[in-house]
Amino acid sequence: MNAFTLLPFIVLIAAMFLMTRSAKKKQQQAANMRNEMQPGSGVRTIGGMYATVKEVNEDTVLLDAGPGVDLLFAKNAIGAVLTDDEYNRIVHGIEHDLKSDAGIVPDDASSLTETDESADAAAAASDDKAVDLGKKDADEDKADEAPEAAEAKADEEPKKTDGDTDAK
Repeated sequence: MNAFTLLPFIVLIAAMFLMTRSAKKKQQQAANMRNEMQPGSGVRTIGGMYATVKEVNEDTVLLDAGPGVDLLFAKNAIGAVLTDDEYNRIVHGIEHDLKSDAGIVPDDASSLTETDESADAAAAASDDKAVDLGKKDADEDKADEAPEAAEAKADEEPKKTDGDTDAK
């Protein structure tokens, strides 16, 4: 046999070996993470439920999901063991790092906008006149029209009916 005909088989076997090795490494890391669980740790199950570890057994974990709610899960059902800061941030909405809060924009913009009192004070303090961009409100347009022009316009427009006509 030629060496070039064996090359695709060798590459395929090497790729399969590397894929199984990385999968085994991920499984080993997950098992180590589950073994490091201690009572009081915050966890996320593979179903997305957040809870606190109450008791760790050989194959099972007793979780405290809320006041008076204890759940028994298999260790394999634990998706992640969270740090205390991460668990409190997700579950309770508590941020411990106050320095990082300075650059965060709040969810609502009420703290970013001026109140009516501060806007009135700023307008009174300003000597600048409002810039007229040439646009008028619809109410101003109607007020500017002469009454005769409005009547003439109304006479020119056809009257609206409910659809009954004498036309055949």
